Amino acid sequence: MAAITSAVIAIAGVVLGWIAIEIACKPCLEKGREAIDRSLNPNYDPDDDNDNNVRAPLNPSPDLESKADNDTSPSTSIKAV
Repeated sequence: MAAITSAVIAIAGVVLGWIAIEIACKPCLEKGREAIDRSLNPNYDPDDDNDNNVRAPLNPSPDLESKADNDTSPSTSIKAV
């Protein structure tokens, strides 16, 4: 009877440990599981993924750069005589 009690306690400890790890590492585990699901999905196309736009330009607003190039303020438009 002692062997059965020890086995039940050991199994309960493993189950509670597993639950604790699942709760503590939930965000990391969810991202990993989503990545595995995407990689196993035959219809998944990485080009359609807009969540992580790695190839986005470093300058998010190119209009500011073009305005700076066309700026005609006196400090930038000094004429040589």
